[in-house]
Amino acid sequence: MSAIELADVSVAYGGVPVLRRLSMRAETGAWIGLIGPNGAGKTTLLRSIAGLVPCSGDIRLTGMPISGMSKRRLAQLLSHVPQRPTLPASMTVAEYLLLGRTPYIPYLGTESRRDLEVVADALRRLGLVSFAQRSLGSLSGGEAQRVVLGRALAQQAPVLLFDEPTAALDVGHQQQVLELIDELRIERGLTVLSAMHDLALAGQFADRLLLLSKGQAVAEGPARDILTESAIRDHYGVVVRIREDEDGGILVLPARRGRLAATTSGERHL
Repeated sequence: MSAIELADVSVAYGGVPVLRRLSMRAETGAWIGLIGPNGAGKTTLLRSIAGLVPCSGDIRLTGMPISGMSKRRLAQLLSHVPQRPTLPASMTVAEYLLLGRTPYIPYLGTESRRDLEVVADALRRLGLVSFAQRSLGSLSGGEAQRVVLGRALAQQAPVLLFDEPTAALDVGHQQQVLELIDELRIERGLTVLSAMHDLALAGQFADRLLLLSKGQAVAEGPARDILTESAIRDHYGVVVRIREDEDGGILVLPARRGRLAATTSGERHL
């Protein structure tokens, strides 16, 4: 059974189409990277799956349609990390992560020992133990990004939607966060769907890539098939060079148009 399944999903804002009859499937434990230029529909696709924007077509999580699903049940199946989450400035990091346990706490109930253990584990895994009593308003952008990820991990939903998971992180924490997501994916059979601007990171961590352009899926497959110089030129409008490292990873290297043209014509750069 697929963890995520979309059939002919379309979204329009003010009558303007943003997603056009998009269909895709993610098997349990897969990591799919959504790539494409700004405005391609990546964020809208994630928000549609999270039930945050009205759409036509059919969206299913673990075989169940999300239409008519309660918010509580949806939160037990799916955690969503948006690009710009709202963070209550006075709330502590530990309190914020505990919000991830809300789908499992009975109405008018309080958190259990298990809930506190899950939060403590998320703090430890993300190196946030020393931040537990810090207020959210005191955090840097990168620190806040890790805290938002911590809440999603504490939620323990089998499907994780991520919109630019490393946008505010330095290179060290980018690697840490993506490797942690991959580790949890293997441990828990977590299914990950992430919108990513960094094509090199998308190619290294995602099992396969879905390339969106103008609201449509134009290509899907492993990184070596999708991250081609021609595809990136055609859909992003930039010139790059694709290289493969010694481990088989795909490297996407920007190339200056003027320098590339001069090099091709035999000119020498000093």
